[in-house]
Amino acid sequence: MKRLVAAAIMAAATATPALAADADGPVFDNGPVWDYSMIQTKDGHFDDYMSWLSTAWKAQEEALKKAGVILDYKVLLVASPRAGEPDIILAQEYKNMAVFDRTPAEEYALQAKISGGLPKANAEQAARGAIRTILGDMLVREAVLK
Repeated sequence: MKRLVAAAIMAAATATPALAADADGPVFDNGPVWDYSMIQTKDGHFDDYMSWLSTAWKAQEEALKKAGVILDYKVLLVASPRAGEPDIILAQEYKNMAVFDRTPAEEYALQAKISGGLPKANAEQAARGAIRTILGDMLVREAVLK
């Protein structure tokens, strides 16, 4: 009987640190990853850029969703941007960071499928430089609170 009580006390003593570790654990889990591109349209070209977004860019994002690369995308308009700030933010939601671990060959193949090849994509990217400036990009992970 004494051995049974001693075993119960030992079991309780070893379980206590495990319970304490849970209490000291994180209060959040990793959520989806968001990529935000900050865009500043050039004077007089806001509507031109929005037109491009609603056609070619939207088609690209839908193709990325269909391919399982992104979960969602959004176009966010900045109210009263100050000098040097974006007036448009493009957001893409990814399931996790693993989606970025693709080979360059896989990236190029997907780009070719979506836009018809790298030379065409590069030419179109350069042409958009006349109507917008990319101010920066921010990659963030959402923290899902427990």
